[in-house]
Amino acid sequence: MSNKQSMIGLTILAAGLVILLGKLGVFAFIGNIFWPLLILVPGVLLHLLYFGRMLTSAVALIPAGVLTVYGLLFFVCNLGGWKLLVWLWPVFIAGPAVGLYEYSVFGPNRDRTLRMIAVGLIALSALLLLIGLFRSAFIYLLAAALILAGAWMAWGRRARW
Repeated sequence: MSNKQSMIGLTILAAGLVILLGKLGVFAFIGNIFWPLLILVPGVLLHLLYFGRMLTSAVALIPAGVLTVYGLLFFVCNLGGWKLLVWLWPVFIAGPAVGLYEYSVFGPNRDRTLRMIAVGLIALSALLLLIGLFRSAFIYLLAAALILAGAWMAWGRRARW
């Protein structure tokens, strides 16, 4: 058997395997689950290149932070369901904030104003995330607080006298 005939045989075998795996849904599963890695990996790679001293410009940290945060967000939503974005949408504010914060800390100027803007955006994102998470539970928290306050006023104050 010649080398050329072996290569043709292997190519036909590989084509058959690709078709079979495609029909079994293996590629669709991998594509549906792991596509956020196309966003996450470049962000992590930019971080590694900068901190490994292969990139000299700290400006690369801005897209690195954005891509890393968005890649993680999309990965979580892909695994947990896209309805999670109802609560996780403030993370879109945190992406640029993380990139700006990294640039302000590791950049050449170490700009304090830029750092304060980044911290403000991160705080805004965290506040909006907490409001979103507790929005549906707010009425229950209010009811519990009123019950506790009423019980303390009715019975707790008498115990001290």
